[in-house]
Amino acid sequence: MQEKARSTQLMHVFVHLAYGFDAVEYERKWAAGRKGMNDRQPYGYSRAASENTSIIYSRDRPEGYFQKFIRLFVRWVFGFDLVHAWRNRAGITNADVVWTHTESQHLAIAMIFLLTGKTRGRSRPKMIGQSVWLFDNWHRFAPPRRWFFRLLLRQSDVLTVHSPENLRLLRLIVPEIRSELVLYGVKADPEDFAAPAPRERPDPIHVLSVGNDRDRDWETLVKALREAPAITVTIASRFARAAAKGCTNIRVCTTTARDQIIALYDWADIVVVPLKPNLHASGITVIEEAAIRGVPVICTDAGGLRAYFDGDAIAYVPAGDPEAIRRTVETLRDNRQQRFDMASRAQARMGRNGLSSDAYVRRHVELSRELLNGTPVKSAATPLLSAAQ
Repeated sequence: MQEKARSTQLMHVFVHLAYGFDAVEYERKWAAGRKGMNDRQPYGYSRAASENTSIIYSRDRPEGYFQKFIRLFVRWVFGFDLVHAWRNRAGITNADVVWTHTESQHLAIAMIFLLTGKTRGRSRPKMIGQSVWLFDNWHRFAPPRRWFFRLLLRQSDVLTVHSPENLRLLRLIVPEIRSELVLYGVKADPEDFAAPAPRERPDPIHVLSVGNDRDRDWETLVKALREAPAITVTIASRFARAAAKGCTNIRVCTTTARDQIIALYDWADIVVVPLKPNLHASGITVIEEAAIRGVPVICTDAGGLRAYFDGDAIAYVPAGDPEAIRRTVETLRDNRQQRFDMASRAQARMGRNGLSSDAYVRRHVELSRELLNGTPVKSAATPLLSAAQ
């Protein structure tokens, strides 16, 4: 009976996001159609709001040049945005649970907990510390910085990542703290879906590639498809112009407008996601958006993406292999049924009970309730494939 009462008690969640993701300003841009296929508020965390859960987002404090310089300088020194977290400390400390989206947020909050003497336990809110890029860079850190980051990682009550590759390394670095794989999902409401409808034999075939992630491998994509007969390529990215310079069949554009992004997916016969080796499921947002719009995907086999889609739903190619990309595009061009089957299988993985922002946020709520109900948070032993030095 007491357990049931705890599960229905109002839970106050503070969502601390990076500077630039102020929910009020974000929603204004979303309403103007400038936030692509995203949720009304950042990453869909507001979907957790209910009669049992209240959601408050972090706010951006207006900055002059000097204030911005100080914040960025401190971020450069420590490796996380301490000033932004400090400005939001009232919301953080008044919450029952704090959710973070990347290590820049949860490491900063952990630093504040240490500075104010708030150790893990009842003297402070519970925190779900989510990391994205931290473990890709771990081997580059000097030993003192690794020690410092381990100290901060231990201040979270649960550590989460989006990729099994990240999870393996995380569990070696701080095995004493519970860590979980939480699959990332995008907005996947019924009105977002388009049924797969591949053309018979596209001539030319329309290839689309989207993304601004630092691990996009534009050089390999361009090498694969430049001057290819009967292949027309559109790259939607701020960072691909240099790689595609001089290519007559490759157009580079930049857009964040929802209608334009949807139009690009609907124009495409195939979406290609070229990646450099990584640990953090780079490219998953674009893959999921393509699946929702019914477009088959070719993707570099990197970052733990098979935890989301298996090889029947996505055509995986080796990293840094332009010939594999070119060959796979040509194979799919000639096989309408394969394109339809791939797109259908990928789309079947999407939805409110599959891969979606609903499922992603629901897992955050479940973890938060476990923490508030006093569920033990130490990880069980898990076999690991590699060692963290």
